[in-house]
Amino acid sequence: MSSITLFTGGARSGKSAHAEQYARRLGEPIIYVATAEARDAEMQERIAHHQQRRPATWPTIEAPLNVAQALEAVPMGAVVLLDCLSLLVTNLLLAHEADPEPAIVAEVNAILAVAQTRALHLIIVTNEVGMGIVPAYPLGRIYRDVLGRANQQVAAAADAVYLVVSGIPIEIKALAAAWAKEA
Repeated sequence: MSSITLFTGGARSGKSAHAEQYARRLGEPIIYVATAEARDAEMQERIAHHQQRRPATWPTIEAPLNVAQALEAVPMGAVVLLDCLSLLVTNLLLAHEADPEPAIVAEVNAILAVAQTRALHLIIVTNEVGMGIVPAYPLGRIYRDVLGRANQQVAAAADAVYLVVSGIPIEIKALAAAWAKEA
């Protein structure tokens, strides 16, 4: 039986660390799926920080674009930590800049379908980018919008959704208004 858990929050809110802690609690081997690409020194440093924090026993799959395809190769019923959806959306946006939304929707649909068919315990980390100022440039606004829709799509399919604020995880799906659950 599959399960999906989403961790969302702002930058440096602690969402990845809490997602890792949550994954450890499941008591199973964990497969880490990384979507980041080390294109500059700052990103190399961020990736190194994440690598140092997690156990060396967690195999890592580098999948900057084709996460669903990568998930097809993991064992049935595996615990998979996908970090992060926001960078996957960035990568897809840049790869399909003229019309990114169809590629993003297709990839998110495929990820959710693979999680179901392979009975994965899928833990997804993403950024909440819709609470800040409106980006001044068109690509930034497109990114905010497509990531917001991708986050909604994953949250709707998730069994639990944690909002991490200042290092504190709060399970928000259970707090949703009763009338919203009826829709």
